[in-house]
Amino acid sequence: MPRLVNETFGGGDLSWLGSDHGIANARTEVLDISAFTAGTHFPNGYIPSGLPVAKVGGVLVPYDATEGTTTGAGILAGFVLTDQKVVGATTPDFGVPLLDHGRVKVANLPITFVAPAAAAKRAATTFVFV
Repeated sequence: MPRLVNETFGGGDLSWLGSDHGIANARTEVLDISAFTAGTHFPNGYIPSGLPVAKVGGVLVPYDATEGTTTGAGILAGFVLTDQKVVGATTPDFGVPLLDHGRVKVANLPITFVAPAAAAKRAATTFVFV
């Protein structure tokens, strides 16, 4: 008998989106799950919609908001568009939709986020932070 699993989940809390601009153009990128911490980045078993990420070595990693960090993880690549389930500690890297332009309501993001002031930190994106 096959092991079937029935689960229901939605797209997450998308209230952080300031408009629908960019949603249809979210691109697929690979998320390096080993770079994320269960208690910090996915305490509920999923990477939340609106999590800021950086692209290092061709994969997405947590964004380093430290203002002086303008290389590697310090360059904002965008935000994970929808909730992404993490099965366990052995979850392989997987594709996620990445929003890299549009409007973002900073107060509604799933973590405390300060819009980067340095142009080098947002050079890979086009966002209006509201």
